[in-house]
Amino acid sequence: MSEPFLSSDDYDERAHQLYNEGQYDEAIEALRTGLGLYPHAVELHVGMGYARLAREEYLWARRAFEQAIGLDPDHEDALAGLGEVLLKFGDRAGAVACFDRILALGFRDDHDLMLQVGRALFREAVLDQARRFFEVALTAHPDSAEAAACVGYAAHRLSDEADALYWLRRALELDADQGEARIYLANLLYDRGEYEAALFHLERTEPEDHFDGLAIWRLIELKKSVYRLPDADPELAPWHRRLDDLVGDAAPDDLLLAEIEAMGPDGRVRDPRQLELFGTLLTELPGMRTRSGLGGGGHLVHSEIHRVSTLGGVTYVGTWEEIVRQMKDDAGEWAGGSLEQYMAATAQRGRKQTGIAIPATDPESFLRGSADAGLLRILH
Repeated sequence: MSEPFLSSDDYDERAHQLYNEGQYDEAIEALRTGLGLYPHAVELHVGMGYARLAREEYLWARRAFEQAIGLDPDHEDALAGLGEVLLKFGDRAGAVACFDRILALGFRDDHDLMLQVGRALFREAVLDQARRFFEVALTAHPDSAEAAACVGYAAHRLSDEADALYWLRRALELDADQGEARIYLANLLYDRGEYEAALFHLERTEPEDHFDGLAIWRLIELKKSVYRLPDADPELAPWHRRLDDLVGDAAPDDLLLAEIEAMGPDGRVRDPRQLELFGTLLTELPGMRTRSGLGGGGHLVHSEIHRVSTLGGVTYVGTWEEIVRQMKDDAGEWAGGSLEQYMAATAQRGRKQTGIAIPATDPESFLRGSADAGLLRILH
């Protein structure tokens, strides 16, 4: 039996289905077959461009989008795709020209297209333009929680905290189930020191809402602090499991690269508050939970990792001893002194400031005593 006749739309629909299933190779094959029969089908060239883009084959993607635009200069999806590719090549002016052409063609009311353009700009850190397109989407669709949240994200990245807070709250007014917006808002509130408000929002999320562990760590610490929960409390178990899942989902190469990226120039793990709120805890979690050292006799010895924050906002991560050594090295006058001398002198100074005796017999006692005296916070 011969294969039934397929139109260009049939090939386009088949490719779309494969693309949505993440089967990019198969989608490209379907599109290639379709283009062999219908070389002037604009939609097939556009589909090829997006499939190539998904595979990060930017030169091929650019060629496909340019072929589509050669056939139809006003095709909005081709212009959006070409703009996204140009961003990958660093041609911001060319990309924005493509996106502005879409506006000139009258697609301001196309909610999904405006968000697509805004997100492409956001990913490449063209933040002022990203915010502009998110605001276009919001103007046309003022009840869009997704658009409001996107404006909030861009505002935050542009250091406009007031607008970020307003639009994230607005997004939640429009749709209380906007998990990403709620998590982002909670992180902003936490960084402002508004811990009760942060906990209010974090408690309204589920472990599965989180794809970045920073907010989970904060939720756990806030729950332990506010409700006096022990670390092993059953209420915290689902959150600990989610943290483990996030680590388990990462490939070994990703974890290695992430740990390298998490290190500052001095070799110390960066303060989480100095990192982007989303997609960043992966750079800290492996080191914070499973960092190990080689002990005597060649046996792998696992030491529990802690996180301590000073009143000045500096965060240290490592074993108790590693944290105190980092603190000593940061204190210029003690850079060449011993750990014992540093702890003794610092404990004495702390007692004069607070009237509370701080033990200096070992790093753990020293840090816990400093926390009891209110001189630092033990976050984990």
